[in-house]
Amino acid sequence: MTTSTSVTASPTFLDRVRTYSPPRRYLPVAATVALLIGMFGAGSLRYQGFADPQVVLNLFVDNAFLLVLGVGMTFVILTGGIDLSVGSVVALSTMIAASTLQAGWPAPVTIIAVLVSGTLLGTLMGLVIHYFEVQPFIASLAVMFLARGLCYLISVESIPIREGTFTAFAQGSVPLPGGYHVTPSVVVAVVVFAIGAWVLHMTRFGRTVYAVGGSESSAHLMGLRVAFVKVGVYTISGLCSALAGLLFAAYTLSGYSLHAVGMELDAIAAVVIGGTLLTGGRGLLLGTMFGVLLLGTIQTFISFDGTLSSWWTKISIGTLLLIFVVIQRLLTRRQN
Repeated sequence: MTTSTSVTASPTFLDRVRTYSPPRRYLPVAATVALLIGMFGAGSLRYQGFADPQVVLNLFVDNAFLLVLGVGMTFVILTGGIDLSVGSVVALSTMIAASTLQAGWPAPVTIIAVLVSGTLLGTLMGLVIHYFEVQPFIASLAVMFLARGLCYLISVESIPIREGTFTAFAQGSVPLPGGYHVTPSVVVAVVVFAIGAWVLHMTRFGRTVYAVGGSESSAHLMGLRVAFVKVGVYTISGLCSALAGLLFAAYTLSGYSLHAVGMELDAIAAVVIGGTLLTGGRGLLLGTMFGVLLLGTIQTFISFDGTLSSWWTKISIGTLLLIFVVIQRLLTRRQN
């Protein structure tokens, strides 16, 4: 009597690669990365020197403050909220920094004053939104006008920054292997990004952020600290806005009431293009970084061309934003 046994061959590595389907939540980020690589590929074929590694590093150099701003905005949008005040808080931070330094304040005291001011504005906004049930759009719009008005109250003229610590920071360079370099602002932005990613993806606070964005009522029923998180994300956004203002002040070495006009829209665009749902509950901080790099790549593309108007940057960003919002809507409809 003979017995036959059937042996099923285990799938090979190539088979697993062919059949692999990434989780749906990674698809928007993958689309952003693919678009970023495609734009760099097109730029390197058309313009000499576009693919130089220093060009990539310069994206971080020129957009370090926007990356910090995007970190705070990601926390807010993940809860289903919005913060329109970040651009005005950036301008107010530059004005506070420039005016206090001009008055002879030590740089550390100025930095603390700026960070505390931004944090207080963010906390105030969060308290109004949660406890008075004011729509985030309205509350952040009010803080936007408040911060911009305070800028003009300090001065209507541009205030130069000549203090030694700020100028040394602005002119500093961090060498990298291969003869490349970045600025200290990039180091600060990367540290903020790393801390934000850890808080968002590795802590109970971060998990509650996703839960509140997914369904606030369900988060309440699960006994999560909804009030603490809703106020906390706006506090984080205010802190990030103030820090971004300090980086922007070092970038321009000035404080001016008209600084960062429209920067809140750039931050929102970077977060949405990076794959974070405007309705909240889904998104990755890594996507925000790629969104910031994509916006910077568009500006670099236009700069290398030399014949296109700078308004093409806004046109391109608006088109991309509309496309990604439509894609998000289609994905959420399919899931429902």
